[in-house]
Amino acid sequence: MTAFSTFLAASDVVDFDEPSVRALASELASSRTTPTELARTCFEWVQSRILHTGDHALDPVTCPASEVLRHGTGYCYAKSHLLVALLRAAKIPAGFCYQRLATDTGHCLHGLTALWLPDFGWYRVDPRGARPGLGAAFAPPREELPFTPAAPGEIDFRGVWAAPDPRVVRALRTHRTRTELEANLPDALTLPPPGVELPNAP
Repeated sequence: MTAFSTFLAASDVVDFDEPSVRALASELASSRTTPTELARTCFEWVQSRILHTGDHALDPVTCPASEVLRHGTGYCYAKSHLLVALLRAAKIPAGFCYQRLATDTGHCLHGLTALWLPDFGWYRVDPRGARPGLGAAFAPPREELPFTPAAPGEIDFRGVWAAPDPRVVRALRTHRTRTELEANLPDALTLPPPGVELPNAP
């Protein structure tokens, strides 16, 4: 597992060494016998139990996994932080992925998660949560993501990063209310080289 070491590490954002995160990870793992079953359980828990801050008009803006869990809410980025933390606590390599999507006023980054499964390799999932006309599922090896970047200026970044993008973390830590963050959503045309490159979509 040496090659996966950076995708298994804790950090100030992926703080799975925090007791509440570790306790939840242990609870979710208690009756799962395969990495795929455990990954599905973690994904579905975060997708359904952590409310999307924008969809549900909630505050505060959250960032570290433990904060997301404590408040029960997060934007797509923050929900990915918690999902990655739960997966890494269970020794499942996981990292961060991004898309650039069009908004009413321009573009912004959208955060999602990739995890490594012995039977499938790297597999992307999006735990943001469903709303009418928008959903995602865990169905490896088939990706079922809510967004397919295709409009002018949209980008599907084909990589997996071991750490969340600094622009995302800075935005979440600077703009602590939903109104402030939605006026200052992080955006990027390029990202640093990823730890893992994903093949182009067919």
